[in-house]
Amino acid sequence: MPILPATLGAWPVASAHPWWLSLTVTLGFAAVARLVRGVTISGAIAGAVVAFLLYTCAGPGGFVVLVSVFVLAWITTRLGYSRKERRGTAERKEGRNAFQVLANLGLATLCAASFPFSGRRLFLAAATAALAEAAADTVSSESGQAATEKALLITTLEPVPAGTDGGISIPGTLAGVSAAVLITLVSAGVGLIDWPSSWICALAGVMGMLADSFLGASFERDKLMTNNMVNFLSTGVAAVFAALFFVLFV
Repeated sequence: MPILPATLGAWPVASAHPWWLSLTVTLGFAAVARLVRGVTISGAIAGAVVAFLLYTCAGPGGFVVLVSVFVLAWITTRLGYSRKERRGTAERKEGRNAFQVLANLGLATLCAASFPFSGRRLFLAAATAALAEAAADTVSSESGQAATEKALLITTLEPVPAGTDGGISIPGTLAGVSAAVLITLVSAGVGLIDWPSSWICALAGVMGMLADSFLGASFERDKLMTNNMVNFLSTGVAAVFAALFFVLFV
């Protein structure tokens, strides 16, 4: 019996893959992520849980999208790393911990896990948008810091050093938008969403990325929110907008 009730695009969301195959693939992914220092030990454990649930609930396509997000984040985090390290804005060399992993990927996982129980593609669109936002946020921040020394605070447009909470730059923003579009195209290509929904997810992902900057400028700078809280809420913004657009236009 298929685990899921629907198929989309080139890669079926419905999957008869046994649980042990999902577990083996996701444990292998977590091990590789740890070996390349993309995550800490706790981050690898959290990542394995996220990957298993995405693979089980959204099919192999969901897992492929997750890997794509990880690869983009890993590459861009290492762009200009020495410069970021001198500024004190570089990610830790040992990688992201469990709280960071769940802050960025937890909501997408919850959306994907809701799909088998509802059968509504809206949840897959929301999951895709949340993943697109997670990629866009990391890529925009890391690429922007690697490309320029200055940024503008999104709320006031005052010049601030690159890496400042809520700071945006043209190179970083363009890179973030590109990342959101790429993750959405991958999602459509593997059949997680259908092609007509791709613009919805890309747009929602970009809106979530901008919300992240706004929350960073308005709350994180004043220590009213942690970075993990901002990241989680921003993926939520992307997921909500994707669900709303899906209802209105699909």
